[in-house]
Amino acid sequence: MSMHWARISERGSVTGMRLMLAIRRGLGPWAFTAALHPVMLWYFCFQPDARRISRQFLLRADPSLARHPLKLRWLSYRHFASFGNSMMDRLLAWSGRITRDELTGDGVQHIEDAIESGRGSLVLVSHHGNFSVIDALASQQPKLEILVLQHTKNAAKFNRVIAQVARHPRPPILEVSELTPADAQRMARCIESGGFVVIAADRLAVSGGRSQEVSFLGWPAPFSEGPFRIATLLRCPIHTLDCVKRGRTFQVDFEPFDDTSALARHRRDAWIKEAMQRYADHLGARARRDPLQWYNFFPFWRETAAPGSGEESQ
Repeated sequence: MSMHWARISERGSVTGMRLMLAIRRGLGPWAFTAALHPVMLWYFCFQPDARRISRQFLLRADPSLARHPLKLRWLSYRHFASFGNSMMDRLLAWSGRITRDELTGDGVQHIEDAIESGRGSLVLVSHHGNFSVIDALASQQPKLEILVLQHTKNAAKFNRVIAQVARHPRPPILEVSELTPADAQRMARCIESGGFVVIAADRLAVSGGRSQEVSFLGWPAPFSEGPFRIATLLRCPIHTLDCVKRGRTFQVDFEPFDDTSALARHRRDAWIKEAMQRYADHLGARARRDPLQWYNFFPFWRETAAPGSGEESQ
């Protein structure tokens, strides 16, 4: 049985992360890429669970890969390399090395419009693409209050490096496994003041939280009810935030998802079920479009394979 994602510790060392950041800063992207590939090749060869999860996801995103095992293996390695690059992009974002000019798409303007409107929002993000780039942009917006709900216990090393390189204060973080009534009041105040409450909506519930099975990439997968139940309690607009890398720029999408301001209490459970499936469809479409930027190395699906898929042997 696969381990729950919240109990999977991060890999690597603080020293290694800082060394890679120094190479990227001092010698540029080409030197960083040259140094990154041996590191990610080591992980690819010696982390069989992550390798299996990568291939499972790639087969879900493109079932035709089952007929091309060598291509699948190559794409899985590229998936690892893309993940390594994304970690560096997060550090660069927090160290102020990614500028406003490197952010493309209508989403940047939509974020700025939302800030100007003064109406708060619950923002659903995922581990597809790199939403840390947007966190860095928002940290430069003096009018915007951000509150991030995050599971931090399995990423202490990476968060320590971010704290060391960040040029701007990080938004306050609430530990999702330890939310209290006081935290709920804090979220409500943030929304009332026109701020954003940000939460990842593509994780399995932690600490015995409730989940529901939805169809994700055509297969049943458990998603946490938490973000959507929070939405019913906050009674506010909801947006999705997505950011994928395009060459050396980042395409940002910030779209309205729903609004629970007038949601009747007796409709909450039905709305949660429908909204969870709608979000899974949204996420699945984006994951299919850019599969190598899927960085949620957690086995969503039951550990059974479709006949003839070749997953059992990966």
